[in-house]
Amino acid sequence: MTDIRNPYQTLPSRNFWRSGVVEPGPLGMTDLVDPGFRITRQDRVVTAGSCFAQRLRQVLVARGYDCPVAEPAPPMLDPAHHARFNYGVYSVRTGNIYTPAMLRQWLGWALDGAPDDLETWDDGACVQDAFRPGIEPGGFADLAELRRARRRTLDALRRSVTDATVFVLTLGQTEAWRNRHTGLFYSGCPGTVAGRFDPDLHEFVNFEYPQLYEDLAWSLDRLRGLNPALKIILTVSPVPLTATAEPQGHALVANTYTKSVLRAVAGSLARQDGVDYFPSYELVTAPPFRGMFYAPNLRTVDPWGVKFIMDCFVRLYGAPDDEVPDARPAGGTDDDVLVCEDFLLDYYNGN
Repeated sequence: MTDIRNPYQTLPSRNFWRSGVVEPGPLGMTDLVDPGFRITRQDRVVTAGSCFAQRLRQVLVARGYDCPVAEPAPPMLDPAHHARFNYGVYSVRTGNIYTPAMLRQWLGWALDGAPDDLETWDDGACVQDAFRPGIEPGGFADLAELRRARRRTLDALRRSVTDATVFVLTLGQTEAWRNRHTGLFYSGCPGTVAGRFDPDLHEFVNFEYPQLYEDLAWSLDRLRGLNPALKIILTVSPVPLTATAEPQGHALVANTYTKSVLRAVAGSLARQDGVDYFPSYELVTAPPFRGMFYAPNLRTVDPWGVKFIMDCFVRLYGAPDDEVPDARPAGGTDDDVLVCEDFLLDYYNGN
């Protein structure tokens, strides 16, 4: 009988850095997590979150998974322009949801009702939705049209959650901008995509762990309250911040803070039944990968990196017969354009 002197003697090889990381090499690590469930092509998968969530959705659709669009484009809109108007980018036209606070805000409006007097920006030529200014190029013709579009999105969001079997959320940022008077959060800083920045009205917020955890826990509770059978996968975007608004901040240091805290929050909440964590972030940024999946700008995950992440995702979560069904790297074509307000921030880099 083996003499067991401590718990480490009975752990599997993946629990040790040498045998779990160094020996298999970066492309040989397959058992990174123990999935709590599988996803079949009969499942209805909703994706939400930061820009990288768009990549995940694109690949799932390309591989035959059902990612329904609850808010389809009007039939008169040329399919070539669907993404430009944010149709099919996600299940609904919320645009990117970069922070847990924004997810909580959208779910609250969809499930509890949103007042008609939510903030809008009128420049005399058009009206913009302050909370998703990028979804309608050129803005809405008038306030009535904007409100109708907003109601359609909120109805579709509620319907998509009710009908889904799997919800995949990609966490991207801890930095946000808030209206000092209403307490509501914007998808980006006013004055970047649209609107006008007012230092007396708009304040910068960089969330800390307690508030991030509270907002995300609230959202998960509401999601499963509406759909008790919903399975949830949390992941953290490996795409670094384009810029930080921290007064004393350096982009590298700010990015490390952002991703570290989001990873901690996701890990804590993934201890709940029905909630999993998938390591998109680790599969690109961890030391064994040596940054090999980043494009020359050191931000964008290249097509082979996206393919590698999704191959791992399918191996872990797909049905047994779904092992890496697509050899083509995802992304990098004219059909795979991402809609990301965050990318625009570098336009304001005067250096």
